[in-house]
Amino acid sequence: MSLQAIHNIPEICAQLGITDAVLSPGSRCAPLTIAFARHPDVRVRTVPDERAAAFIGLGIAQAQRRAVALVCTSGTAGLNYAPALAEAYFQQIPLVVFTADRPPEWIDQLDGQTIRQTDLYGAHAKGSFTLPVDTSHPDAEWHAARIVNEAINLAQRAPAGPVQVNVPLREPFYPKAGEELTFGPVKVIREDRSAPVLPPSQLDALRDTIRNAERVVVVAGQHQWHPALQQALQQFTTTFSAPIVGDTIANLPSAIGRQDVFLAAQYTALKESLRPTLLLTFGQSLISKALKLYLRNTPTTEHWHIQAAGEVADTYRALTQIIRLEPADFFAVMVSTDTADSIGVLEASDLGSTPGATTMHPPFPADATRVAHSTPPSVFATNETNSASVSYNTAWQQAEKQANSFLTAFFKQPDQPFNEFTAIQKALHLLPDYTALHLANSMAVRYANIIGLPAGRQIEVFANRGTSGIDGCTSTAVGAALAQPGRPVVLLTGDVAFFYDRNAFWHNYPTPNLRVVLLNNHAGGIFRLIDGPRQQPELEEFFETRQPLRAENTARDFGLRYFAVSSFAELESALPVFFAAEGGAALLEITTDSATNAAFFEQYRAAVRTSF
Repeated sequence: MSLQAIHNIPEICAQLGITDAVLSPGSRCAPLTIAFARHPDVRVRTVPDERAAAFIGLGIAQAQRRAVALVCTSGTAGLNYAPALAEAYFQQIPLVVFTADRPPEWIDQLDGQTIRQTDLYGAHAKGSFTLPVDTSHPDAEWHAARIVNEAINLAQRAPAGPVQVNVPLREPFYPKAGEELTFGPVKVIREDRSAPVLPPSQLDALRDTIRNAERVVVVAGQHQWHPALQQALQQFTTTFSAPIVGDTIANLPSAIGRQDVFLAAQYTALKESLRPTLLLTFGQSLISKALKLYLRNTPTTEHWHIQAAGEVADTYRALTQIIRLEPADFFAVMVSTDTADSIGVLEASDLGSTPGATTMHPPFPADATRVAHSTPPSVFATNETNSASVSYNTAWQQAEKQANSFLTAFFKQPDQPFNEFTAIQKALHLLPDYTALHLANSMAVRYANIIGLPAGRQIEVFANRGTSGIDGCTSTAVGAALAQPGRPVVLLTGDVAFFYDRNAFWHNYPTPNLRVVLLNNHAGGIFRLIDGPRQQPELEEFFETRQPLRAENTARDFGLRYFAVSSFAELESALPVFFAAEGGAALLEITTDSATNAAFFEQYRAAVRTSF
């Protein structure tokens, strides 16, 4: 049987922009493995644990902003990809998954490593494809190439996401000794992914509505770092005096970000002063429960969501209009005085880059001074706001300022017990410039969202908030460290997420730029902070699931420098050495007591409720 169609798969991937593949060992996948391993234009890494491998691939795709290929053998191996694919689906990250399979006649015939692999990921993949089992005939080889093209294009088409290509294979799998593989010539189908553009009359009507609204607020969900979007939003808030509000994962350094603080207060007059009449949203999920509940429970006249393609959620029960533009395009054109001119600017720019594109880059030194797009100053409108809009913006800004002052005073209080909340505050404020900060789910991401990041350091934030699971947080950070070896990558994680995903380190590739900050309270500490489980007698055994593990052995097993601290003095001494560029990958284990953490955080919440 000819395997040329299989050998051509990495060539098609390379020509369509896939430069990285993560493989897991197996026999049935041997033709795919050998083809990817021998291809000169694809960087291949091997990770034995398929669950970790898929999240590492997700981390590479996040960092590089282009699709990554995954390859595994038949049977349950592919099932282990499922958590990462679900995360990729909801985060709109392109992954192309090649699952080796038995020939169709041997499915359900008690053959080894055989399950039903067709449409393995169901509703959590954008599409599922199956290659022909015999590609000897030219038509079948053409068909196989067409399927691979369609799968890659679908993965990268906005909204991006994962796809499965099931590859049934018959023996023999392996080339003969000395046999060389050839790649191509191959059929390549390229797809134009230009950003959508609205007609001038519709843009004018949207702009007029914004100009006439007295209380406009922009709320950003999770979003990649995007300099052109940041620039457009700054001009938008200047033009219309509209506050920009975003969680840490929105990657908007100048946005209002302390909403978890001031919206947790009991002061109803403050909340009424912040009520919008026009709510503009973009991006994906919010971390801030306080903001989410505030927007759900506060009536607003109109809610517009800006999203170029894909399904739109009515998260706040207020959606009135979907605007099919890239967010950067929308905010740039709204501040333009000439719609026709602004459309020309947008068509010529890279503002509408899709998640699978490579035109926008994250902020680390090689790109730190790059301006992705610059609109001529003459395009921007003069300030069109009225006094009501200015007062509304001022109310948000004052709440933010008061929250920052409150946090500064709260963390400076003397004689506080050693606790993870303050420990994380100290660690975050020593992050190196240009850090890719990965926040694990549970308390780590919540602490960081409350505390915020140091200003002016170009820190980009990542978190697996598509599904908000703990299962691959470490692996995703490892993928980022592999993808960008010259950039500091810091993972902030809790003990349950960390020990759950230890196989993230089970590979043979150095990650000298990786730093792991581990909060070990020997329990699932979040359950002491949630009303419901914390009042139950089963809390400690069945919710917290206390465990005695320490990370020292894990660090030793995988060659990580190890730091252990259990006091503020030890922490402050360790942090500068831990974050230093030299020395290689490192793990800082911060050991605290779960009950002490809960008591201190409750003290914080009580202070918030009465301080605004």
